[in-house]
Amino acid sequence: MKVLHVEAGMHLYGGALQVVFLLRGLKTAGVECILACPEGSAIAQEAAAHAGVVTMPMKGDADIGLVGRLRALIREEQPDLVHLHSRRGSDIWGAVAGRLEKTPVVLSRRVDNPEPPWLAKLKYRLHDEVICISQGIQQVLLSEGVPPAKVHCVPSAVDTQQYKPGRHDLAWFQQTFSLPDNALTIGMVAQFIQRKGHDTLLAALPHVLAAYPQAHVLLLGQGPLRDGVVQRINASETLRGRVQCPGFRSDLDKVLPCLDIVAHPAFMEGLGVSLLQAAACGVPLVAGRAGGIPEIVQPGLNGELITPGDVAALDKHLQHLLGDAELRARYGGAGRAWVEQHFSIDAMVNGNLSIYRRRLQASSTALTQR
Repeated sequence: MKVLHVEAGMHLYGGALQVVFLLRGLKTAGVECILACPEGSAIAQEAAAHAGVVTMPMKGDADIGLVGRLRALIREEQPDLVHLHSRRGSDIWGAVAGRLEKTPVVLSRRVDNPEPPWLAKLKYRLHDEVICISQGIQQVLLSEGVPPAKVHCVPSAVDTQQYKPGRHDLAWFQQTFSLPDNALTIGMVAQFIQRKGHDTLLAALPHVLAAYPQAHVLLLGQGPLRDGVVQRINASETLRGRVQCPGFRSDLDKVLPCLDIVAHPAFMEGLGVSLLQAAACGVPLVAGRAGGIPEIVQPGLNGELITPGDVAALDKHLQHLLGDAELRARYGGAGRAWVEQHFSIDAMVNGNLSIYRRRLQASSTALTQR
């Protein structure tokens, strides 16, 4: 089996990281893979050990020229199917290229934002199979009229060998982020975009920080709203000096185990890879009841859920966890076990591979019946 993968993301986190896991697992399973990705993208170098890598311009939704570039690559490589992993134009133009070259097309859907039903019905006709990374996303597509037979749920995965509990780097952590020895640290790992819920956390923090003078907060990530958040922090006597925005970190496997709590009060979320990573590191979670997040955060087991935007509930749960080290440890241990049971890389790879085989069998049967 030979598969052409298309990933349009520039950075190696979220969906792009899942693509690397998948390529690695498929290579082990004997599947030949080619990856088409943007010039200068982080995934190009990371994927080279697991797949043939072809870089090309990928300029987003308006880049109709991507159809021609992918058609040429399909003709050259002759894959058995095309797997599209992201939006930014590749979900549409990649599907058109596959259709024109009469190659089966599989799409991975990683976001839970709704689309008008008329658009969904037109768009997903281009794809032979749609893989959702959470049941929440699957339900969105079904509610929009996408045929159930082509919609499948294969959850994203976390590398539990890389992300694991252990505070042996605590001194490094405290020095890196200029934290006192007695600090209790809340982390949030997310792009600075509206739907991630930074505003909710910032609104809850004054009460939390007043109640726990040893509490500090790290807002990790980058994005268009980051500068505004930094300005808001600097303008607040309560937040200034207690809340940091260190930017994107490529060493989350060292950072996350040193956090006491991870907060993620998102309004929309396909699944939440940063939550999987934090749970794998044994960190308790407080997150928004949105998208696929309830498939990770089990209230009373490994964390707590809030209604998106509920500042009072977020305040309450953060204070409760900060004040109870035993509860944090219990939630953390349960979170690690939950991830190992439900979100392994092997299960993700096998789930994708089963859908490939299903589609190729269906295509072969259709050819035979002509």
